[in-house]
Amino acid sequence: MDLIDAMKERRSVRSYEPDPVPEELLSKVLEAGRIAPSASNNQPWHFVIVQDPEKRKVLSEGRYAHFLAQTPVVIVGCGDTAKAPRWHMVDVTIALQQMVLAATNEGLGTCWIGSFDEDGVKKCLGVPEGWKVVAMLALGYPRKKLDLGAALIRSKNRKPLEDITSRDEFGKR
Repeated sequence: MDLIDAMKERRSVRSYEPDPVPEELLSKVLEAGRIAPSASNNQPWHFVIVQDPEKRKVLSEGRYAHFLAQTPVVIVGCGDTAKAPRWHMVDVTIALQQMVLAATNEGLGTCWIGSFDEDGVKKCLGVPEGWKVVAMLALGYPRKKLDLGAALIRSKNRKPLEDITSRDEFGKR
């Protein structure tokens, strides 16, 4: 799949088939994050791959994260606040987005999760002091049934480029 096609195809998937993600595909997705750029090449990230149903249940306690209990894989992106105090959030986010695009390319669905209790996630997964939970990604095969909400959202047009860009100054065309 062409990169731009993957970007156009990508959507937030909140309903997954129960099928496990093959290790080969999971490795490709993780590799995309591993090779991501970071400020000063610090690579201030660590990714916890959560497949255990009980741990996924704990991760699903966020207000908008209930579906994680039925998601085959959750990738929890953590940032090292000592190694990159100013840039860990950006660096981890870049790596996670590369994983999202790699997953889309492999026919997998993803959904960004920002709705979580950081202390609860850290306790559940044993994340040490000095690390921040930046975001979580749901990962798996999208449920085959028609998701009318997602279809409606995808059918909305995106703003034209000229409405979201300026040249040399904000608002200057």
